[in-house]
Amino acid sequence: MPIRLDDLLKMSNSELHAIVQRGAPLDLDAIADTTYTGIDLSMPAWFHKLMWRSFRKTFHRDPQTGAIRGWNVKVQQTGWEQPPEPKRDQQGKPLTFGHYEVRSAQGLRFPRGWQGGHYLDYRVAGNKFADFPARAGYCPLVAVNPGSSDLLLGWEVFNIGGLLIPLQDYWLLQREGPLAAADILPRPVPLPPRLR
Repeated sequence: MPIRLDDLLKMSNSELHAIVQRGAPLDLDAIADTTYTGIDLSMPAWFHKLMWRSFRKTFHRDPQTGAIRGWNVKVQQTGWEQPPEPKRDQQGKPLTFGHYEVRSAQGLRFPRGWQGGHYLDYRVAGNKFADFPARAGYCPLVAVNPGSSDLLLGWEVFNIGGLLIPLQDYWLLQREGPLAAADILPRPVPLPPRLR
């Protein structure tokens, strides 16, 4: 039986980690130029009430490099039965943060012996120095059900100067639909290596 969104919402961190450990590699063609509603599964209720629980992640195939890159979008906290509306600045532009690239995890070291297919690397995506802790993200991301890109599961890991810091924080991504061309952000200007 495939795992459903409602199943994930009820799972403990240990159950979620077991899915991360056995999850399938991403289908990069299937996720390219799509958007996903994100739902935090691990932070306490007070955090969700004061800050946020849902968000949006995007995946865009960069025509210059061929890499899949993306960014987070702040959204109205209206649930996830339908894609939430983005929060906007005074000019009406969606509020975004935390750019990342989808990278192969083959041959890399991750906490708790994780050996999966892909991870989100925030360190190489040109994030500003102030965009921390997102700038240190080194997050495994898997398909929950083999052969389907409808539900993805991520695990929050930081990489600070080679020191890997795993958090007991998991989040799911539920496929929304295509990424509109008008919503594609330019790649941020890369930081100098000494500031990454």
